[in-house]
Amino acid sequence: MTFHDLLAHLPSGSHGGGNPTLTGVASLTEARPGELTFVEHSRLLPQLQATQASAVILPLDTVLQSAAEARGLAWVSLPDPRLGFALAIHYFYQPAELPPGIHPTAVIDPTATLGSAVRVGARAVIQSGAMVGDGVQIGAGVVIGNQVKVGNGSILYANCTIYERTEIGENCVIHSGAVLGSDGFGFVPTPDGWVKMPQSGRVVVEAGVEIGANTCIDRPAVGETRIGQGSKLDNLIHIGHGCRLGAHCALAAQVGLAGGVVLEDWVILGGQVGAANQLRVGSRAQVAAKSGLHQDVPAGAVMAGYPAIPLPLWRKAMAVVQRLPEIYQTWRKLNREGGPPPA
Repeated sequence: MTFHDLLAHLPSGSHGGGNPTLTGVASLTEARPGELTFVEHSRLLPQLQATQASAVILPLDTVLQSAAEARGLAWVSLPDPRLGFALAIHYFYQPAELPPGIHPTAVIDPTATLGSAVRVGARAVIQSGAMVGDGVQIGAGVVIGNQVKVGNGSILYANCTIYERTEIGENCVIHSGAVLGSDGFGFVPTPDGWVKMPQSGRVVVEAGVEIGANTCIDRPAVGETRIGQGSKLDNLIHIGHGCRLGAHCALAAQVGLAGGVVLEDWVILGGQVGAANQLRVGSRAQVAAKSGLHQDVPAGAVMAGYPAIPLPLWRKAMAVVQRLPEIYQTWRKLNREGGPPPA
């Protein structure tokens, strides 16, 4: 593919330089001749001046454009270079697919329904009443429980487990080891021990959701746990019973949501954020990594810390924390001298 061929598949933007043939994509510092790379910020100017790439996607920055011209690079400037690079990767890399058809070791219940062009890997199990849509890929060792629904075009990678009555929308991606629909943590204390509350609910995953490896999403005692359209969940996340995620939420690794948590649309949670039972996080709120949520978060808020507080306040608090040794020594000195004079 030539650089100009690629431009036809990217958002429109000013461009310059030659028209090299491109054979792949790479990071700015590792790219070799024939490869495409990208730059997000002017602070990466030195790396741009040293790159061995043949073409580059730039932000709307004339200084970077001039540097690319001086290096003899083909370039295009876009409002979002990372997005442009993501689109470009599609033309140089295609994920591995299962071979067409159903592997002879797969076990499929006669009452299950499979759409057209479904691919099923070795030792996968599809149980009674399951409905699998057109073009679905089911990897080796996947277990699809009774009455599960899987929408058209979804991909279930090896060894994920989908419990009974779970519903997965169209064009979802479920990575290896993920468990959808496992029992919520519901037990009633009695003098004789814990009595399990049956988890009769289900999990619903709307269209376009991606769920990372070894993530677990629990079903509730009644009702449903729901993951909203287009949401993206990283690896090693736990979503407790009865949680509801809105559309296009993004959760980084090791997030843990206790039961009944509600995330409205476009919420972003950093790695290892924990949320207590039944709280609500408003639309487009953001929570920094390792924060702990113990109360509702307003829409649009940016929170950090444990317990989480507004980010500007957290930054001020951390500035004081760094000065605590100095403050302590001052306090000791004043104490030895009999304390400050009376006001």
